[in-house]
Amino acid sequence: MSEERICTLFRYLYLMKILRNLDKSNYDKHSVVTVGTFDGVHKGHRVVIDKLHDLKDKFGCRSVVVTFDPHPQLILRNRNTEIKLLSSIDEKLEIFQSLGVDVVYVLKFTEDFATTSAEEFLKKYLVDGIGLEHLVLGFDHSFGKNREGNFESLNSLTGKFGFDLYKVEELRGESKINSTGIRNLLISGNVEGAREILGDDYSFEGTVVTGDRRGSTIGFPTANVKVSDEHKLIPGKGVYLVKVILEDGEYSGMMNIGNRPTVSTGNEIFIEVNIFNFDKDIYGKKIKVVLKEYIRDEKKFNSLDELVNQLNKDKQECNKHLIK
Repeated sequence: MSEERICTLFRYLYLMKILRNLDKSNYDKHSVVTVGTFDGVHKGHRVVIDKLHDLKDKFGCRSVVVTFDPHPQLILRNRNTEIKLLSSIDEKLEIFQSLGVDVVYVLKFTEDFATTSAEEFLKKYLVDGIGLEHLVLGFDHSFGKNREGNFESLNSLTGKFGFDLYKVEELRGESKINSTGIRNLLISGNVEGAREILGDDYSFEGTVVTGDRRGSTIGFPTANVKVSDEHKLIPGKGVYLVKVILEDGEYSGMMNIGNRPTVSTGNEIFIEVNIFNFDKDIYGKKIKVVLKEYIRDEKKFNSLDELVNQLNKDKQECNKHLIK
């Protein structure tokens, strides 16, 4: 086993501390800290985490990520503007754990908190609250009221508060690496493009709810999924090859996201997963759906027979991807 793999396994097994409030027992001056929303914890974010680990190893510090819940956009944007996110706070914490972060401080974001100046935030939460020896910022990140806490303004405070400041330069790829770009790729069904920027498969979690059971009557029983987080981004309409994670194991399947135009006339979006080689009752159970491949657009068929014929073709196409 490679040294890199051993380090990855060690980090995953390490017990990460999650803080939602600060007291004196949480303070440690020898901390290397980064701050951000980290929606999706994509490749650009992971470069920042890598810098945390480098500084931790170099100076013998603990690594600390400060993030926010709810996502600031849910508070600051117009209430009539729909915001869809790549990761819930629980999903972000799971990824930080896998990346070997020592401590994650989850700060409650409110309208009042949004008025906090950058210097006040720096002193109250980082310098006096967590403890700060090294601060790492992404190339375009800023915090505090009106996003005034950018690299230049914070650099002027390093002497006053006694910390070193590091900027992580932009990670460049064929397309811009940011959360907005990933959302657009997923909405358009570009699973491969989203995976490339995320650095991992996109997934969502939910509960299996009762549907109209029509799938069982045509030979394609489906698990109807109600997504757990109302703000979670649902990929664009279409048929997908997916991996399904249940409490008893992992399965392959195909998923349809859409209005079911062949059998429905409304605009409601349904998420239906046909799990291959599976016949257990999972109503009310938790389910995680992991996107693997985009198969085709959703379309309306003239009859159920046409629909069944297409579903058989879809399953064959999914199996081709599975055996590659």
